[in-house]
Amino acid sequence: MEQLTVELSNVEVSFLDQLILDIPKLSVHQFDRIGIVGKNGAGKSTLLKVIAGKITPNKGTVHRLVEFGYFGQLTQPNETEISYELLSKLAVPDEDIQHLSGGEQTRMKLAQLFSTYYEGLLIDEPTTHLDHSGIEFLKEQLKYYYGSLILVSHDRQLLDEIVTKIWEIEDGQITEYTGNYSDYVKQKQLERQQHQEEYEKFKKEKKRLLKAAEEKMKKAERVTQPNKKLSKRDVKATANRMYMTKSKDTSQKSIQRAAKAIEKRVELLPEVKAPRDTKTLYFHQPEALKMYNNFPVMADELTLKVANKVLLKDVSFQFPLGKTIAITGKNGSGKTSLLNHILDDGEGIILSPKVVFGVYQQMAYRFKQSETVLEYIKNRSDYEESRIRAVLHAMNFTGNDLRKDVRHLSGGEAIRLVLCQRFLGTYNVLVLDEPTNFLDIDSIEALENFLASYEGTVILVSHDQWFVDRVADVVYKIEKEQLILEK
Repeated sequence: MEQLTVELSNVEVSFLDQLILDIPKLSVHQFDRIGIVGKNGAGKSTLLKVIAGKITPNKGTVHRLVEFGYFGQLTQPNETEISYELLSKLAVPDEDIQHLSGGEQTRMKLAQLFSTYYEGLLIDEPTTHLDHSGIEFLKEQLKYYYGSLILVSHDRQLLDEIVTKIWEIEDGQITEYTGNYSDYVKQKQLERQQHQEEYEKFKKEKKRLLKAAEEKMKKAERVTQPNKKLSKRDVKATANRMYMTKSKDTSQKSIQRAAKAIEKRVELLPEVKAPRDTKTLYFHQPEALKMYNNFPVMADELTLKVANKVLLKDVSFQFPLGKTIAITGKNGSGKTSLLNHILDDGEGIILSPKVVFGVYQQMAYRFKQSETVLEYIKNRSDYEESRIRAVLHAMNFTGNDLRKDVRHLSGGEAIRLVLCQRFLGTYNVLVLDEPTNFLDIDSIEALENFLASYEGTVILVSHDQWFVDRVADVVYKIEKEQLILEK
């Protein structure tokens, strides 16, 4: 039997009287490889911090039997000893930490984590800002890691290749699924199908019982109504029945009791709530924004330099109308610089005169004006309120979320709101730079649905291979100062 590495018993974690985690019992063993999934704010990072000892639960105990290495999503690299071999392998520049880019800091943190052997690893969103080579390094380290692994990640391909068990956090509860992320998705689909079948069965049985109760009540009413057209035979039979059994009044009450008994059965039926409705959303382009140029964004022998460094040399391309174009490549290869050059209508770029850009960039969004979430979108969109609410709902803005002041939104909420606005805004070309960073998987899947139903042209940069595979019609890669068409 595998050695136990950590066990949680009767653990509760609350913030501001809101229960975040409620865990009767949870165990991790020596060779467990666990992926944690759930919406933003569900408690994924909190659970890792509880296991790591960085948060003390309000109730319960955490029994650790091994030392865990911890990789925090938002923590800065520290000055501990690091393997020079790993630093070199990860191409981390020999500079002060404050001068490193986001991707370089993530690489340094990974080098620190893997410089020491731990019997358990707790890793929170390690692929944020990482390019393909950095992600491949991480996969290689984790595939051959000998110990307990608990991983929070929105990278579904990483979860598919590394974990053998999924913990789903919802409403403070943890549900365990066996297998990788794809296995988890299949099990969730089966659960939804069974839920739908149970709901249909519940509706059918409720309708049957209510109809039976209604018929009983109608029958009770007929008992006391005189029938003026009875035959002599019917009159004699009716008189005999009344004489042999009960009065009409007694019969009516008996039938009414039977009807009420049926209604009671309806009340006692185990209620099955309707499954969450997943309506398809469409983003119809206003006539004024429609373009008829087959290639709204082009380049002719473009050479792009940043600080005297050549990123692209004599590059030509044509981005097709109405398609989603993904640009991939290593950190520092020039992806974001190319997006900015296109937005600036820089030298070598040819834009259709009717292009109207909607831009999402990698940055911390800060809202200056006091508006509710719903007002923010309504003030910047021509869509009807019902459509706006549907899009916000798809991005998990529900109920009281719509009345939140945008100035008080968390980082993840701000990102989701800005993405909603870009799709609902009056644009015909969307430029999205790493839109999946800091989003949970539910929100990434909502974004995929947005892209599938968007009529305009989309140019995006992403290191999320699963996301690119699902949404991109055309894929380019920046390599050796060239833009290479891959798909």
